[in-house]
Amino acid sequence: MGLDKHTILEWVVRAANCITGIDKVVVATSENANDNPIVDWCTKAFVKCYRGPEEDVLDRFLGAAEGADTVVRLTADCPLLDPAVCSQVLRLLKTTDADYVGMANWPDGLDCEAFTFDALKAAAAEAKLESERSHVTPFIRNRRHRFQVRTLECPLPGLRKERWTLDDPQDLLFLREVVAYLPEHRPPWYAEVLEALDKHPGIRVFNAATERNEGYEPSMTEGSFEVSAEFLERAEAVIPLGSQTFSKSRLQYPVGHAPLFITHGEGGRVWDVDGNEYVDLVSALLPVTLGYGDPDVDAAIRAQLSDGISFSLASTLETELAERLVEVVPSAEMVRFGKNGSDATSAAIRLARAYTGRDHVAVMGYHGWHDWYIGATSRNKGVPDAVSDLTTMLPYDDLGAVCDYLKAHPSEVACLIMEPMNRRDPSLGYLAELKEMLRAEGTLFIFDEVITGFRYGLGGAQELFGVTPDLTTLGKGMGNGMPISAVVGRADVMAEMTEICFSGTFSGEALSLAASIATIDKMRREPVITELWQRGWSLAKQTRRLIRRHGLTSVIQLVGKAPWMLLEFADHPAARKEAIQTLFSVEMLRRGVLILGSHNICYAHNDADVAWILEAYDSTLARIAKELETGSLEAHLPCPAIQPSIRVR
Repeated sequence: MGLDKHTILEWVVRAANCITGIDKVVVATSENANDNPIVDWCTKAFVKCYRGPEEDVLDRFLGAAEGADTVVRLTADCPLLDPAVCSQVLRLLKTTDADYVGMANWPDGLDCEAFTFDALKAAAAEAKLESERSHVTPFIRNRRHRFQVRTLECPLPGLRKERWTLDDPQDLLFLREVVAYLPEHRPPWYAEVLEALDKHPGIRVFNAATERNEGYEPSMTEGSFEVSAEFLERAEAVIPLGSQTFSKSRLQYPVGHAPLFITHGEGGRVWDVDGNEYVDLVSALLPVTLGYGDPDVDAAIRAQLSDGISFSLASTLETELAERLVEVVPSAEMVRFGKNGSDATSAAIRLARAYTGRDHVAVMGYHGWHDWYIGATSRNKGVPDAVSDLTTMLPYDDLGAVCDYLKAHPSEVACLIMEPMNRRDPSLGYLAELKEMLRAEGTLFIFDEVITGFRYGLGGAQELFGVTPDLTTLGKGMGNGMPISAVVGRADVMAEMTEICFSGTFSGEALSLAASIATIDKMRREPVITELWQRGWSLAKQTRRLIRRHGLTSVIQLVGKAPWMLLEFADHPAARKEAIQTLFSVEMLRRGVLILGSHNICYAHNDADVAWILEAYDSTLARIAKELETGSLEAHLPCPAIQPSIRVR
């Protein structure tokens, strides 16, 4: 198999020899007789060849690299390697404290990674998982608490979608077409490949239907959380609970059977400090809507970073983002920014009280940690009774309860703030009737769309249900993980923002503003919301099928809307619901799925992720069904049952 006058391997070796800083090129292949032609070619070309185990690729590569201090790894399916880019990868390794340097957002086919021989030797000695033996660098890349990992980012946007690798016949047709326009006497520069494709765009058709290889499947973790346990001890010496967030702390996960610290994420997956890989159904508690490391958002952050982060006056980005929110959110006439959902909801409450001159507040759902709300929950320690007494929790989808509350507090209720939906759909006409009831009482209607905004629709749940509130709070997915939130609403109400105190040094921080603009622009440009609905519905449909197959419909239900489905656990004669949910968590984590009682779908989740989740579900539900049938679930629980830190939905 060849391109132009050269074999594919010759293209790769030629590129390797042109990398600045390379002393020796070695071809690593297996001991299988099928690879004899590779050895024959190396002999004729005077290229050193090393043969090692066919299945243990890591061991084979260690043998090929013996005697080196620094190693550059290239793969033989990348004939269009650019030596200049590879030289940058190697240079970054040599001039920093890195143990490993990889590439991010480059075309598929420019693959190059560099690492120290010490790191490779440690991986070969310690790697146990099949996925870490059949690939060379996952052990190093995934243990970032131990190895310093750096990345050479592609300077040009949009190149991650380019496919220049060789995996199937369509790729070969593509490569044979493109090399006709490349120099014959040397390896091509990637800019030359782009130039050829721009001048001859029809070439891209040859492999347009082939999807980019997104890597290997995660392996079962087998409960290896030793580093997590060690780091928890270190963290709790300086941080209460070892975490900044209740829902990210040890309180929410099975003790000794769960990861507690994450080192990095990519797409729809994350890695913990023990190097375990997970398909992530938590998505950072829902802020990660597009996926980890989204190239468009990250590029916007890097571009803004070169201009500055926080300034002495307002930046133009504030207006640019506010204009976008006014365009896409039905209730938005004016906008103010915060850093998290609690900022936004608390500002909305203060605004409503100022506008109406009233003090009482009605709530439905979860609205943050500030006194006005949390004082009405079981987590009210430290909140004065005088503050708690002004907030009343009301049941969802019950107009009678709202009517009774308003009658009990005539002309005293400033607002009702609610999640327009979480577990259950509102009854037909409920939201519209509620709006009219509140309007008649002079009470402001506030939608808390910190979760549903930019998830149910670009305009949130209000767009989905066709009901426009007076004020809306937004956050989470607004910046794909960057800390930003907003209060939007009627101009006459928002005008009170000039009188109340809602002012923060970092409310106009520019990196988050740039990230939010990029996030919203991508959602308008690409079918992000459609994909969240379709993939979420597909996963939910197949999950429900598995629940039925294992006879667990009486104890496990999946409720809510497709982009954000919630799991409900019920008591069984043989086990409490808390015990059932704890075993569920243990088993799903063992099988490489990070889940916290809901399906928090992101745009980066792909078919392979969904297949992995469903395989984990199948095995997990089978275990639960078996333990319930024998009546031994609680007795066989490997840790104490998880107790909720707060009940609000």
